[in-house]
Amino acid sequence: MDTAEFRRHAHAVADWIADYMEGVERFPVRAQVRPGEIASQLAPAPPAQGEPMERILADFESVVLPGITHWQHPSFFAYFPANSSPPSLLAEMLTAALGANCMLWQTSPAATEMETRVLDWLRQLTGLPEGLHGVIQDSASSATLCAILTARERATGWKANEEGLRTSPPLAVYCSTETHSSVEKDVKVAGLGRRHLRAVPVDERFAMRPGALEEAIAADRAAGIVPACVVATLGTTGVGAFDPLRPIGEICRREGVFLHVDAAWAGSAFILPEHRRWLDGIEYADSFVFNPHKWLFTNFDCSAHFVRDPAGLVRTLEILPAYLQTRERAEVIDYRDWGVPLGRRFRALKLWFVLRSYGAEGLRARIADHIALAADLERTIAAEPGFELMAPRSLALLNFRYHPAGVDDGAALDRLNEVLLERLNASGRLYLTQNRVNGAYAIRFSIGQTGTERRHIESAWAEIRATAHSLEA
Repeated sequence: MDTAEFRRHAHAVADWIADYMEGVERFPVRAQVRPGEIASQLAPAPPAQGEPMERILADFESVVLPGITHWQHPSFFAYFPANSSPPSLLAEMLTAALGANCMLWQTSPAATEMETRVLDWLRQLTGLPEGLHGVIQDSASSATLCAILTARERATGWKANEEGLRTSPPLAVYCSTETHSSVEKDVKVAGLGRRHLRAVPVDERFAMRPGALEEAIAADRAAGIVPACVVATLGTTGVGAFDPLRPIGEICRREGVFLHVDAAWAGSAFILPEHRRWLDGIEYADSFVFNPHKWLFTNFDCSAHFVRDPAGLVRTLEILPAYLQTRERAEVIDYRDWGVPLGRRFRALKLWFVLRSYGAEGLRARIADHIALAADLERTIAAEPGFELMAPRSLALLNFRYHPAGVDDGAALDRLNEVLLERLNASGRLYLTQNRVNGAYAIRFSIGQTGTERRHIESAWAEIRATAHSLEA
């Protein structure tokens, strides 16, 4: 494909993208295909000869698009958002065109220096203290892995990387029973063993109980197990609970335990000063992560990871063969030493575009609107006969269930709400996910997609009510 042909097709693709953004509501939110349906339309072997781009693009529309769940649909209320925006998309186009591997300062100085600067912009915007240094990871899961690996090295006197874990006592990691499952995976990947992950009980608001954490640490020390890392969560995945940082941080400081804070979803809300109360005690944190690709209108993947001791992170992850040594090394940051992968995309560019295009006030207004919409929906659910909230609203996240009069058996209620959720998602008009709250089946409603407006919430609630009452009938 020469540049003239590329230009022609690129214009067509740009027009398609603009049309998609304008008309995404015409698609079902969740893909309406059966397992294997897409694969059956893909050739079993690669083509021997090149095919015209017109045919490839046509197949994209007819074969691929029906199998896409539309995360950018304004009626996407499942999981947490992975929202995008026009400025972020433009930056992604440029990033793809540059095709740079930004592993070292030398391999793209602009990428490194921009990453340093925009991460500090984020630190300022979210009210994080000075002394935290930022890096972009692909996900909060990767940031938490880096934290656990650094905690592992610190707890073993920096010996685990050299000697393995056989020469050290067992190491324990602590999190609440509401913490994201990625912590369990990271503990396994770090070689600490799943049985050394401690799930600390929570209180009535689903937040970690500091007293229970202290007891778990004391019990492990008595058993010859070394407490290595505590993962506190601000905005848990299920119900959006906030662990109390100050008492947890005081315990970690007193016990010499690494404290990592996972605010993957809720961290974006800290650009609103009124929600920074949850950061009380952040000065105790050794690392902190939140995802602009969840709720700050920046395409996946873009996870902002802040560390108090960059030297410790680098000491944990650095490998320095001859082919990666550069003359500027003593003067610059080489971010490939700050994460697990060697290769790195130019992720900072899209964040720079978004922050400059919206500005702090524009971002605050959009997130505040999502939270206000969730508060209105909370009031609507609380006032609706036959429905009940299953947990306190957290920012823009709600958990509820259908509970018609006369149906009080727990198993029957679970099954009723499971059927309700599947009917709703199968309609294609909205997409929600399930949860368990105190053991009971709940429907989880997360607001945060870039284009979501009040009319989408009202339409979704009308669909929920009508479908629920049709089940009762």
